[in-house]
Amino acid sequence: MSLPDPELQPEFYGDVPLKRALAWGIDVVVTLALTLAGLVLTLFVSVFFLPVLFGAVSIGYRTLMLARYGATLGMMVTALKWRGLDGRAPDPVTAFIYAAMHTGLWTVFPLQIASIVMILLTPYRQGLHDMVLGTTMLHRIAPD
Repeated sequence: MSLPDPELQPEFYGDVPLKRALAWGIDVVVTLALTLAGLVLTLFVSVFFLPVLFGAVSIGYRTLMLARYGATLGMMVTALKWRGLDGRAPDPVTAFIYAAMHTGLWTVFPLQIASIVMILLTPYRQGLHDMVLGTTMLHRIAPD
């Protein structure tokens, strides 16, 4: 099984950058809600290491969703799926590395900008972490 070719079937990749941005926004809201739940569950003691809690929740949420469903909630809402360049769903270890790299890219802003530019310019719409891991996002079902 392989991915649709971006040259022959561009409908699978056409508006992926916009959908990725929307999915990211939804996933930030989910991560914030889970982080708030973590604050309450720790009786607000975790407020002293809030950035670490937010990062851990983000990595855990993304790893679980990507490993289990091949998409986060935001990706599901925007009809995206995450696949390896061979067309298969990546394994849980790759999901963890992807999630950690995604979170790490947001801490080094120039790398995040480079990743966004790559999503806009590469044929498979790959960000920096996608390029390193050999993964990409595409439409679950190609639009008509």
